[in-house]
Amino acid sequence: MEEPGAAEPPPGPRPLLLPPAELLRSRKGRLLLAESVLSFIIFICYIASQATSFMMAPLLEFLLALFLFFAYASKLNEKFKGLYWPLMDFLRCVTAAIIYFAISIAAVSKYTDGASKAAGVFGFIATIVYAIDFYITFNDLVTFLKQGSSDTPEGHKSEDEDSNSDSD
Repeated sequence: MEEPGAAEPPPGPRPLLLPPAELLRSRKGRLLLAESVLSFIIFICYIASQATSFMMAPLLEFLLALFLFFAYASKLNEKFKGLYWPLMDFLRCVTAAIIYFAISIAAVSKYTDGASKAAGVFGFIATIVYAIDFYITFNDLVTFLKQGSSDTPEGHKSEDEDSNSDSD
């Protein structure tokens, strides 16, 4: 005989095999997945090309995008409140867009093999995806900063304003 509660998943951490469906349906989840896939494709293209000196940037961006994807999937951003996740994600996206744009221009203009050209084209696509991501993340940062600046000014007194000492 089976117990009625046996069909429920066991309590504890979820396995990291499949991300939750709400992350895959969200805009942020889709962008992180697209960034991971594009970075991996660009990495493979640079390995197969003459421009192997550029393969480190897509590898690092792939690992960072994959880390953030699984961090959002396992809700690490809610567990570690000390890190401001949107700012970290914004800086990652800005640097990735700039780096991908620069190495894509170099790969397309300097190298003549097909894999370098393909990596350059995918790099331009990745630049657009990262630019969309940092634009959306920037809007989230602006709304956060507007909420932080709407606090009352009395709550932001410094220690010098609170002291009653007349040391003049």
